[in-house]
Amino acid sequence: MRVLVVGGSGFLGREVCRGAVSRGWSVVGTYHSGAVGVPGVAVRRLDVTDRAAVAALVAAVRPNAVIGTPYRYGDWAVTADGAAHVAYAAGQVGARLVHISSDALHAGRPDAYGDDDPPTPIFPYGAAKAAAETAVRAIDPAAVLVRTSLIVGEGSKQIQLCRDALAGRAALFTDELRCPIDVGDLAAAVLELVPSGYAGPLNVAGPDAVSRAELGLLVARREGIDPGGLKTTTGAAAGLVRPTEVRLDSARAAGLLGTRLRGVTELLAA
Repeated sequence: MRVLVVGGSGFLGREVCRGAVSRGWSVVGTYHSGAVGVPGVAVRRLDVTDRAAVAALVAAVRPNAVIGTPYRYGDWAVTADGAAHVAYAAGQVGARLVHISSDALHAGRPDAYGDDDPPTPIFPYGAAKAAAETAVRAIDPAAVLVRTSLIVGEGSKQIQLCRDALAGRAALFTDELRCPIDVGDLAAAVLELVPSGYAGPLNVAGPDAVSRAELGLLVARREGIDPGGLKTTTGAAAGLVRPTEVRLDSARAAGLLGTRLRGVTELLAA
C-alpha cells in the first residue's frame, strides 16, 4: 500500500503518517511549512493551492490512497480550493480518497447531527469546509468525508489553549459544545477507512459533548492545576458568530470501525 498524506506536517497528519508506517505501508507526507519529522516517511513540499503542482506530485507518487488533512483557518484557497485540487489529482490516478472534514460546517443545535445531515455553515471557516465537501463529492463520489471535532492529545492546540486559559492568558467559551477526539483514535479510524468501501460523510468524534470551558476543567484536573484561575467567556460576549452546540452522532463509525472512539472524560481522567 502506497499512501500520500497531504498535510503530513500537521498535528493529525503526523499521527496518520506514524500509523501508516507502523502498518508497513509506503508513506509520502507533504508539508508547506514546518516538518513532517516521522521516520520512514518520504517528504515532499507542496502548496495545495497550486493545482498543477498537486497534480504533478500525485502523478509522480501514484499512491493507492490519498489522505487529505490540510487546512488553514481563515484561508479559503487552502481549505476549499486545495481540497478540490487534491480530489481531482487523486481521481486522475484512481487513488482512494479520505478527506478530513469538520463539525465547523454545522450551525449548531440541541440535537446531535447525523452523518448525512447537510452542511449549514454560519461563519467563513465552516463555509470553506462545506465547499470543500461539495467539491470532493462532485469530483469523487466514492471518497469518504470524515467529519470530526476538536482534536486533542499532547501537543494539540486545544490542550495548549486550555493551559493558557488556566494561566489567564486566554479565555474559553462556555457556550460552544463539541465532541473532542484523541488524535491517535482519529488517525487509526482514518487508516481503517483507507481499505474500506465506505463512501460519503462519516462522523468520527468522541462520545462526550463538552464545552471548551469544561474541557479546560478536565485539563486542570488531570494536570493538578487550580481551576480557580480559568478565564471564560461566551462567543456572543466576544462578538463572534460561530456555531454553539455541535454534537456529532458517531454511532455509525463505532459500528463500522474496530477503533474505539474514546470520550474526552476518559482520555483526561486523572
